[in-house]
Amino acid sequence: MTSISPSSSSYVTILSTDGHEFVVARDAACVSDTIKRMLDSKSAFAEAITGRIQLDLSSVVLEKVCEYFYYNLKHKGSKNVPDMEIPPELCLELLMAADYLNV
Repeated sequence: MTSISPSSSSYVTILSTDGHEFVVARDAACVSDTIKRMLDSKSAFAEAITGRIQLDLSSVVLEKVCEYFYYNLKHKGSKNVPDMEIPPELCLELLMAADYLNV
């Protein structure tokens, strides 16, 4: 029986500050340049080894961020992309998260 190391897994786990875990496809998570660097096998980041990323984001914001990762992949290279639904009360927190995650 072979085991898959987290660094070669096609999924990563992103944790929110309030304890929720989001299992996300690695290629979707790598929409974020910050996460992509964290997961780089040549980096010295623990995230590259464990496949688990702790972010300073609430689960409500992180859920929307993960949704955006998949939205970005789905519409990559497309024209006339529909707007993504963003609740107005999350706009500021999502803007700060996007800046940190470099998306």
